[in-house]
Formats: sequence, C-alpha cells, structure tokens
Amino acid sequence: MLTTPVGAPARWVSGVCQGTLGELFQGPLRPGGDADIAIVSFPVDRHSWVYFSPDAGPGDEPPDAPPHVPPDTPPLGSKAATAARLFLEHFGRTLPPGRWSSHSDLHVGVGMASSTADIVATLRCLFRLFSLPYDTGAVLRVLSAIERADSVFLDEFALYLSGRHRVVRRLGTGIGFHTAFVMEPGTVDTAAVTPVLRRHYRRCATEYERCLTDLLKGFASGDPAAVARATTFSSVLSQEVLPKHTFETVLAHREEFGADGVFVAHTGSLVGYLFSGRPAPSLKGELSAFFRSLGHQCSFAQGGYA
Repeated sequence: MLTTPVGAPARWVSGVCQGTLGELFQGPLRPGGDADIAIVSFPVDRHSWVYFSPDAGPGDEPPDAPPHVPPDTPPLGSKAATAARLFLEHFGRTLPPGRWSSHSDLHVGVGMASSTADIVATLRCLFRLFSLPYDTGAVLRVLSAIERADSVFLDEFALYLSGRHRVVRRLGTGIGFHTAFVMEPGTVDTAAVTPVLRRHYRRCATEYERCLTDLLKGFASGDPAAVARATTFSSVLSQEVLPKHTFETVLAHREEFGADGVFVAHTGSLVGYLFSGRPAPSLKGELSAFFRSLGHQCSFAQGGYA
C-alpha cells in the first residue's frame, strides 16, 4: 500500500514497506541436489518509510517524520538510490528537483529485511510520485538487479525463491501471530553462508520436504497452530547449521509460556515465540524477565495479517 501522511502538504509523497521477523520457513524447494532456496517470510508490523518532496525548501520535514531522526542521516541508502535510478530508467522518467527523506524501524543485518524494505518503499514512493499503478513485475526486475530479496513487496504471505526472485505460491492473509522476540549480537552474511546451507539442505532433504508440506497444509486450512508447529520444525533444522545461542533454552520453555511455536531469522539473529492470541500483560512481564535472564531485551510485535 502506498501512503501519504494524513493532512500533509501535497508536495510530500511517500512510500511505506513492512519488514520481517525472519522466516516461517527457509529451506530447499525440492529435496536433493542443489535445490533452490525457498522462504516464507514472516511480515511484521514494523516499517521502512521513504519520502520525496519536489522543490522542498531547507528545513521542511514531513509532518509525521519521526522527530528523533538525526539531521545528518543520509536521505537514501545506496541500494535504495540504485533502485530509484533503475526505476527511472525502466519507466523513462526524470526525477524533478527536490529531496529525499527516509526513516526505518528495521534493524540492519539481523533478519528484518531492512534493505529490501528500503528498496520497496523507495519504489512505492516513485510509483505515487509519477501516478503510476503499482507494478509487481517492475519491482521484481529492480530487486533482481540489486540483491537476494524477501517477499515484502507483496501484502500477503508467499512461498518465494529469494535468489530467483520468483513467487512460487501465494499463501494469503489468513494467518497472524503475536510475538515475543530478541536479537542476539552479530550479523550473518547471507551470500557467504549459502554454500553451507545448500550442503545442510542436501543432508536433511527429507525433513525439509515434510516441514514445507506441513506448513503449506497449515496455510491452506487456515490453522495457525499447524503453521507454528512447522515453523518450529524449520527453526530446529536451522539450528543444526546456523545456531542461535539462546535457541535451545527458548525452545525448552515454549510450553511453560503457552507459545504455539518458536521462530528464528534463519540467516539472521532473531529468535522468539509465536502466540496465536495476544499475550496478557502478566505474561509479557514473565517473558521479559525470562529473556532478560538470558541477557537480552525482549520486544513484542504483531506478525502476519490476521
């Protein structure tokens, strides 16, 4: 969805894109061989914003721009700037005089799809600026020229080949979860670990095939508990190749907290619980204390769409 701030002067145009809390699944699409790496991203209610102001004067800011954004923050990251250039070339447009502004809730390098969200928010801003209909095909062409991506350009779940930039199956908007999660220190270089992942997928081909089958059945039946079970299985498999320090402890306490499942950023540093219902304030306190005992600050966010 493209948005402009309510009540904002007409000169401001904006694009918004959600990020992710890692994935509900990451593994091979087909067992054996060098199968394509498939993901089902886990969208979260955290976002990247990009604004453009034609002929904006010095000091003008969008009325809803977060006041804590440092004044020396670059207006666009390098990947977002590349996306803008590719957009203009593809559609044969010239950017009018003006300036960019941006803000993001998403942490970099932990599994929240921050760079993909920045790119998509930039493209959505440009579609609105030039009054063009949102074109998923054009978005995919731009993404494929820049990076392996998540499926945040869609407003629904999808089984997606992140390297090939191909949507295999749309999974709808019928599943949602409340989450409690933490970010462990460090980042993961996705490109560097891809060969390691492929070897792991070959070793565990049968398990991944069963996991993906169960996940897709859960989506087809609209059963969040089944999706959570499959996501937990995918997270356990991921632990064998890219382990999280807190994962085993988090998994061991799942039933104690009444969580439906455990999720991770498979090539990131996020780990947390899935709840089909909203945790009570008392449970949030218990979860916060538990994660603090592990040395981390707990965060809460709504993921998915239902």
